[in-house]
Amino acid sequence: MEIDGLDLSILAPALLAGILILSTHVPLGQQVLTRGIIFLDLAIAQIAGLGIIAAHSFEFDAEGWQIQLIAISSALAGALLLYTAERLWPHVLEAIIGSVFILAASGGILLLANNPHGGEHLKEILAGQILWVSYEQLIPVALLYSVILGIWFGLKKQCHPLIFYIIFALSVTASVQLVGVYLVFASLIIPALAVRVAKKHQLTIAYSMGTVAYIAGLILSAVFDLPSGAVVTWTLAIFGVLVATTLSVTQTKTAANRQQ
Repeated sequence: MEIDGLDLSILAPALLAGILILSTHVPLGQQVLTRGIIFLDLAIAQIAGLGIIAAHSFEFDAEGWQIQLIAISSALAGALLLYTAERLWPHVLEAIIGSVFILAASGGILLLANNPHGGEHLKEILAGQILWVSYEQLIPVALLYSVILGIWFGLKKQCHPLIFYIIFALSVTASVQLVGVYLVFASLIIPALAVRVAKKHQLTIAYSMGTVAYIAGLILSAVFDLPSGAVVTWTLAIFGVLVATTLSVTQTKTAANRQQ
């Protein structure tokens, strides 16, 4: 079905992918902000991407279990490394996370150096191909995210730091393959950042804002024939600023009324 050039058979699974990603990334993003490890997801996402690139270099089937195993193993290894760094060197954790990100990113470039399609593969890892997501791809992701959300909200504040890193690695590995590193970071940080001043209903507001931003971004990318990941990243940022500003103004007015 098409409405004014918009193919709903393409936009619908892309939007569903975005909603699935938001379902785990919003609460994880809130925890990232609380723990002060903002670039953790970039590092783990890039490590997962490095694993995917390495798997492709062995010419495994793009949809095969070998690539998934290597990607997950890479992300879990990176998560364990960063968890160990947090335990042993907490005062330089951000510096270590940044260094790991740079090493993983440059490692991917080196692996693709002699690949004639290297630039295309690298772009897919970074910017993603959300408009080409299929329902079949979303089924295992939905199952994985259901387990992750059950563990996360079941444990609540009793979640051990290592469990957080493992959950984070599994979630990011799945989402990177759907939408790319850039949109993973935006989905994780921007909604959580936008609602940080809200006194209540933070998750509800963040989920709603993220969903609306995904809808707007996907429609705009389809109408103007622009890269979907980049457009959705910008719409997330724009709606994030609007929501954060609205919440701040509301909080200020409420505080002023209480003082009167």
